[in-house]
Amino acid sequence: MIRGRVTGRVWSTKHVETLPNGALLEVETEDGGRLIAFDPLGCAEGEAVLVTQGSVAAGYFTKARAPVDALIIGSIDE
Repeated sequence: MIRGRVTGRVWSTKHVETLPNGALLEVETEDGGRLIAFDPLGCAEGEAVLVTQGSVAAGYFTKARAPVDALIIGSIDE
């Protein structure tokens, strides 16, 4: 898992049909990197989050194969 903080939203009016409803958020990781993560939880800008990547992230979606490589799986209480 990766610990990070939401720094903004990514808006996409055009995307593949198998991308589920939800937000795409920009996350700055603890090591200063940045990634785009799918957010099924409704996290807000500035919120500390836990992110998982790869097959674990894609495996979250059971109804359809979603092209998601990074998934926010938790909001960290501070």
